[in-house]
Amino acid sequence: DAGVHSKAWYAATCDRKMAEDALYRSNMDGSFLIRKSSGQDSRQPYTLVVFYNRRVYNIPIRFIESTRQYALGREKSGEERFDSVAEIVENHQHTSLVLIDSQNNTKDSTKLKHIVRVS
Repeated sequence: DAGVHSKAWYAATCDRKMAEDALYRSNMDGSFLIRKSSGQDSRQPYTLVVFYNRRVYNIPIRFIESTRQYALGREKSGEERFDSVAEIVENHQHTSLVLIDSQNNTKDSTKLKHIVRVS
């Protein structure tokens, strides 16, 4: 278990559009939630959805089978790995998360500040 089910930031029944709509309504930098990934892939079970600078970022959360750990985004050398999804959230409430906009080739960063609940 990734440690998500009892958490306020976990939107269990939420799809990508619902998550994005909820974050746009919140309109606060650092607003976030975690939803199940659309693809139902065991290697990428969840998505971290973050609002920053009037944009919504969908960041895949990967499950690394060999170490039974979780990591954000595409695999990269020296990446941070966590024992649970809850640890990822706790970590990025204190240290900034890098947000990469691949369309505009820009980088921003924010901390996870405001839990968004999907109504």
